[in-house]
Amino acid sequence: MPRSRNSVRTGPTQRQLRVGEMLRHALSEILLRGDIRDPDLAGVSVTITQVKPSGDMRHATVYCEPLGGKGGDKVIAALNRNKAYLRGEMGRTIALKFTPELRFVEDTSFAEAEKIENILKSPRVQQDLKKSDDEP
Repeated sequence: MPRSRNSVRTGPTQRQLRVGEMLRHALSEILLRGDIRDPDLAGVSVTITQVKPSGDMRHATVYCEPLGGKGGDKVIAALNRNKAYLRGEMGRTIALKFTPELRFVEDTSFAEAEKIENILKSPRVQQDLKKSDDEP
């Protein structure tokens, strides 16, 4: 059944996904070069996990985390301080009508996954799993 123009979309469009991935790759390459002269980013490897552009492609939320997960607040603050430089560099490398405004936020999905893994490995959960394995 075709969608009407007024129907509510439940997720990002194909174009948003494609542009987000293009932006993620461009940002990763720029950060890999190490051209940013910020003491909070010196010697820190940053992982760009996801970029979500807005529907009009004028803004993008960048989810990132420092490698190892330590000092995330300082790294995110440094990236937000340098977002104008990063946007300018991206404008030279990507082929979009507008280079989106960037907003960097810390990706907490790795911390959540680690928390869940620790719960699953806890002795109490292991005890319950062992009981269910013993029953026919």
